[in-house]
Amino acid sequence: MCKNLGVLGLGKSGVAAANLAVKLGYNVFASDSGRKRKIKELNKKVNTEFGKHSDKILDSDIIVKSPGIHSDIPILKKAIKKKIIVISELAFSLENSKYKKIIAITGTNGKTTTTDLTSKIIKSVYKESIVVGNIGMPLSDKALKTGKGTYITMELSSYQLEDTPDFRPNISVLLNITPDHIEHHKTMNAYIKAKQNVFINQRRGDFAILNYDDKLCRRISSKVKTNLIYFSKKALNKGIFYNNGKIVIKVGKKHFEIEPKINIVGSHNIENILAATAAAYVAGVNPKDIEKVISRYRGVEHRIEFVKTVNGTDYYNDSKSTNIDSTRVALESFDKNVLIIMGGRDKGFPYLPLRNLVKDKVKAIFLIGEASNKIRKDLNGTTNFYDCGNIENAVKQIYKISTPCDTVLLSPACASFDQFKNFEERGNIFKQLVRKL
Repeated sequence: MCKNLGVLGLGKSGVAAANLAVKLGYNVFASDSGRKRKIKELNKKVNTEFGKHSDKILDSDIIVKSPGIHSDIPILKKAIKKKIIVISELAFSLENSKYKKIIAITGTNGKTTTTDLTSKIIKSVYKESIVVGNIGMPLSDKALKTGKGTYITMELSSYQLEDTPDFRPNISVLLNITPDHIEHHKTMNAYIKAKQNVFINQRRGDFAILNYDDKLCRRISSKVKTNLIYFSKKALNKGIFYNNGKIVIKVGKKHFEIEPKINIVGSHNIENILAATAAAYVAGVNPKDIEKVISRYRGVEHRIEFVKTVNGTDYYNDSKSTNIDSTRVALESFDKNVLIIMGGRDKGFPYLPLRNLVKDKVKAIFLIGEASNKIRKDLNGTTNFYDCGNIENAVKQIYKISTPCDTVLLSPACASFDQFKNFEERGNIFKQLVRKL
């Protein structure tokens, strides 16, 4: 067995991979380019360096690369030249896991809700099941606790899929593809190619579930080599679709209809529910069991999450909206009189696609963070603007001017890293401020 293992990047997945490697008996060295910090979750046997990636990691037999680290950085070029094996955290954890089925879910938007709902449906029937990936724990944290009967439901980003070109789940779900993470992938085609990795290696007997209503999903469906199942908000000759409050399942020769109570806001969540239904159904769950879980489901934190009603005004936390398409979806979920908080770290895309929606539905925009000037410029003339700087001032200003029947929506259309650790911190602070009103 190889004795020395290096880990590049000490984010959540890097820490999990390092801890797994220690348990497997490796000598582990971890390199992180960020500032030196104490990581309490990290096994004390892991040797570390911070602030750079030195040649010390080249003493490794294997290097586990964290998602988000570019594959063309100098230290990885040196590693490849030395013929050191470089793999992703996902690949490393899968090599050390056992399972019955893997359900892998990706897409630009809706991943977490779909993964959460799918995992809850699966868990209601198959008790030996786990949910991993971007939704919570990396698989490395749970790999050694899996068994031959384990169902693994995972949320995967384009970064993880790009790094794992040989990945093969039993059931893949591709929800949608809209521009995102181009700063990492460089081109839209590279981003699409990364997303395709969720189904590209599947074989006979596997299932690929794609959104028929998404043009890019339909376009790349020709690359699916196994059982293709479409889901849609419109009627299909075959597949899984929504019709007058019912979910219709037409797969193979079977035809079922279920009518769950839907408790989460927005037409986009109909798509997420359809995708989860499809994944659970081909995993062997009875439609009536699917119906029961959907009827109990209340959604995921930070995804158009209802917070509180204050003086007749409803407040919603949609901090997970870190791109323009997510904010579009959120706005489409409400009628008029929306007071929206937008801004943060810009991702390089124009906000112009939101102009018509903002003009039609938004009473005022409350600007925070680095992207404020760009948002104001792109949406100029559509509504009223308030320059707030930060989320505390935005909530105060909204409280002063809001009236009954307004809807307050935190849906930034931007990353959070200019003022917060992540979108979760941004959403939690918003909720704390609202609950104090």
